Amino acid sequence: MTSKTLLLSLLLITTSRLLSGAGATSFSCSGDDRCHSLIGYIPPKPTTIAALQSLFQINPRRSLLTANSLPISTPPSFSLPSHSPIRIPIPCLCSNATGLSNHRPIYTVRTHDNLNAIARRIFNGFVTIREIADANNISDPDRIEVGRRLWIPLPCSCDEVDGKPVVHYGHVAAEGSDLESIAEEFGTTERVLMRVNGIQDPTSLQAGQILDIPLPVCSSSINTDALDSRLLLPNGSYTLTANNCIFCSCSSSTWQLDCHATQGMSKSTCPVAKCGNLLIGNTSTTSCGVSSCSYSGYINNNANNFTILTNLTTPTTCNRNEKVPLNINMLIMITIIDANNV
Repeated sequence: MTSKTLLLSLLLITTSRLLSGAGATSFSCSGDDRCHSLIGYIPPKPTTIAALQSLFQINPRRSLLTANSLPISTPPSFSLPSHSPIRIPIPCLCSNATGLSNHRPIYTVRTHDNLNAIARRIFNGFVTIREIADANNISDPDRIEVGRRLWIPLPCSCDEVDGKPVVHYGHVAAEGSDLESIAEEFGTTERVLMRVNGIQDPTSLQAGQILDIPLPVCSSSINTDALDSRLLLPNGSYTLTANNCIFCSCSSSTWQLDCHATQGMSKSTCPVAKCGNLLIGNTSTTSCGVSSCSYSGYINNNANNFTILTNLTTPTTCNRNEKVPLNINMLIMITIIDANNV
């Protein structure tokens, strides 16, 4: 084989690998569903909250803060270190048994950009050259115009796993990591990771490989007809719901959704959420046992007001002669006031 032939063969192999994107993978997503998913983005250099919000078009900013348990008061200029994963929330759309970020983020091509740099350096290899080219009808991946806006189709999923709701998290396998340790880190099992990712041999894991990790979520008493019925929180995260009136968090110590009234919200904006005299999120110990007031979601009544639902759980009997009803739904109504996007 001549040196020219050898060089050509190496170039063809390299190009094939770049186009196939050994690190990236599509996530299975059955049906026609929408949800929120996550990826563990690793900044190649120090960055800020504002920069990540701009790169991934995250709106409102608080969704980035809550996904990473950062205080809601964290400023846009807050600095984040390089090479440390940060959870990026992405809107997921299932189609043709595959999940892709729902036409976001959009990246504007800059001078000296090429699809390889965009896919691997800017977006961590969560997407391949070919996937970007196909999503944007690019016939020649080597020729992209400066200023062109490209949809970056990030992998995601909305599927339940073993009949349970989860939040799917795209994870970049680090050098020297293995499926067993990754499963332990994220609260799942090696068997589940192998099945979800179609891995036959656990020793075949490669550095930079993108894994679909189903994060377990806290259970809740939110009604199925509530607007936030699909509120799924993995461990170590929180959110604001019911027009920012309710603060909910997830802890692995109980794996129960912990919700209470958001501190600092005006009473003219939010009602006092409670079950009778018991505030939401609180418990009361009586001679009958422990009663608790939990959040059950919210619904819109019309264009001008909404209702917060609470759920009072009490012992089934207080004494031999009196039965106390279980799961009493309480309705709390207030006029909707648009919350400021944080």
